[in-house]
Amino acid sequence: MPFSQLGLHSSLVRGAQAMGYADPTPIQLRAIPIVLSGRDLIASAQTGTGKTAAFALPVLNRLGPHKAGAPRVLVLEPTRELAAQVETSFRDLGRFTDLRATVLHGGVGYGRQRSDLRAGADIVVATVGRLLDFLQERTLRLDAVEVLILDEVDRMLDMGFIHDVKRIVEMCPKQRQTLFFSATVPPEIEAVARFALRDPARVEIGVARSVNESVKHALYPVRFEQKFDLLLALLERTDFQSVIIFSRTKHGADRIARKLKAANHSVAVLHANRSQNQRIEALAGFKAGRYEIMVATDIAARGIDVAGVSHVINYDVPENPEDYVHRIGRTGRAMAVGDAFTLAEPDNAGDVRDIERFIGQRIPQLSLDGFPYLGGGAPVIDTQRPGGGGGGRQRGGRPGSSHGQRPGGGRRPPGPSGAPSGHAGSGGSHQAGGGSGPGAGFGSGGGSSSGGGVGRGGPGAAHPGVRGRFRGRR
Repeated sequence: MPFSQLGLHSSLVRGAQAMGYADPTPIQLRAIPIVLSGRDLIASAQTGTGKTAAFALPVLNRLGPHKAGAPRVLVLEPTRELAAQVETSFRDLGRFTDLRATVLHGGVGYGRQRSDLRAGADIVVATVGRLLDFLQERTLRLDAVEVLILDEVDRMLDMGFIHDVKRIVEMCPKQRQTLFFSATVPPEIEAVARFALRDPARVEIGVARSVNESVKHALYPVRFEQKFDLLLALLERTDFQSVIIFSRTKHGADRIARKLKAANHSVAVLHANRSQNQRIEALAGFKAGRYEIMVATDIAARGIDVAGVSHVINYDVPENPEDYVHRIGRTGRAMAVGDAFTLAEPDNAGDVRDIERFIGQRIPQLSLDGFPYLGGGAPVIDTQRPGGGGGGRQRGGRPGSSHGQRPGGGRRPPGPSGAPSGHAGSGGSHQAGGGSGPGAGFGSGGGSSSGGGVGRGGPGAAHPGVRGRFRGRR
């Protein structure tokens, strides 16, 4: 069913088409009619399935023309990056309307945001802290809010925002429409839903704890001493377009980035210690292709929406199983294919076991052919018993080891002999093509598509002589 048959105004259908959206995704097909009807909604779907457009399009449709005064729609987001991207999605989808949207988040001054509020905005997308600041100084009021949207509610719970969220909900009119959108719906969300929603409809697309089917994921067991060497070897043998590497810690992300730069990779860094301007520049440069690799902490796991991310690498196994789903959900977005690798030490067995229980499946363990593993072979992560693999759950990780790093970090050309066990013979090269559709702005991610003949093999599965987008760069 096309967007034109969902009851949306023609100007919004044109906006969706301008962003490169062809047909609605499953979450959009089911959520849009409910939101248009005015009913409250709890919606859960895997990351990368189009949740933002699922609420933005029908909400824009409900608003009609611009009205001066206080905002009529409030969207709460857990991070600055998400707030910026969702506000841009509202702008892009509503480009053929006169509706106004603005974003409020920390890390920048108050002046421009205050001016935007005084000029009048129909839609305010905000992080919790900055919103409370404007409410306290009475620059903003919420008495005209008709639609309240809590996006990534589970992440807000994780970040400890839930009490502030309740304060904000209480400031909104009781007669309103409330929408919860989340990748997972833990029991804690049910308690908040009872407080904030009235007889909500429920939409669940896929298994709430599952990995997107378009993402192929695997573990690469390795001892700590060789972790960074294995990362370099994977990058050398992988035919990638762009890669996001996740670290548990901010300092670990900085160390990984420094070592990758020394190995002649173009690298951006994204974590909470970076200034807002640095974060904007890093994300914009990664999207534009100036950086082939983004090294990030979990702040970015739900804050990056970039078309064409072909690979995600977990340098550190995430502590929370939910973060595993969100991290690897940065690839395989908008129906494109992607690959996700996790570098796991034997001491990570407890965390890996928790992840496998959470997603309801075993994660394949692979080794990289030709890599000089200590002890003559890759270790095995024992997830069958508590404490397996020598010590159970390890907290914190030790990213960025420089032991054994090859001087210069030069790349070997890819070849079929380097395929890791379990991937050999899959053929094809990773070329997740596509990109944003016409006019897609910051974070819109519209129109992502995969290039023809994309192979689902692992590193080294490329045909001889096939090079990725950044092959051979020095």
